[in-house]
Amino acid sequence: MSGLLEGQVALVTGAGGGIGRGIAARFAEEGAGVVLHCRTAVEAAGRVASRIRDSGGRALVLRADLTDEDACRRLVTEAAEWGGGRLTALVNNAGVQPTRELPGMPAADWRAVVDTNLTSVFACTQAAAGIMRSQAGGGSVTHVASIEATRPAPAHAHYAASKAAVRMHARAAALEYGGFGIRVNSVSPGLIHREGLEEAWPEGVRRWERATPLGRLGRAENVGDACVFLASGLASWISGHDLVVDGGVSAGPGW
Repeated sequence: MSGLLEGQVALVTGAGGGIGRGIAARFAEEGAGVVLHCRTAVEAAGRVASRIRDSGGRALVLRADLTDEDACRRLVTEAAEWGGGRLTALVNNAGVQPTRELPGMPAADWRAVVDTNLTSVFACTQAAAGIMRSQAGGGSVTHVASIEATRPAPAHAHYAASKAAVRMHARAAALEYGGFGIRVNSVSPGLIHREGLEEAWPEGVRRWERATPLGRLGRAENVGDACVFLASGLASWISGHDLVVDGGVSAGPGW
């Protein structure tokens, strides 16, 4: 690898899930020390951390419930303490994607998605910026949004709305934190492969493959590559941007 993130200390939330594991692995491959956050998927995050350490890298697993604002702050503080008082990159990847039709959706279901997908982004970013603004070089924050921020799917109203808000939060945060040397961007993935997806949703996968110019599902490392780029010096003058990683599906007609 090219060492794009050599010397960086990064926190990746939701690193027990497939996309989060891919992001954490790519950050480590590019030289960053990585804190892998998880809520319940401790074993999965631990396996990635073990592989990173076996390859000569630095990794730590921390647990937190990111629907709790105080837990978000503790997580960021502990990550920075592990990094010797520094935190140079935050990737807000943690999220949930339940399905529920909008007409019958109770407010509790709506709040559960918004608190996990959006409020955690606000709280973790605010805590991380408090550290980044006081260190030389500032830092970078990347939110993992979704192409559903602009192209919602049935029964995903709460998810799509939360991801649209995540994209706008990145732009607003880029505006307000830029003066401290903090860049904030978002990455919007399309459909990403996960184990068992083709069996669980064969028709959906076939439709996606037909609609995507590149003809395949995305992989977790494709999202990781985008996050690495945005955290690296190659993106030093990029802030407030949404990087779409969807194999070109958004370029197709919507009818």
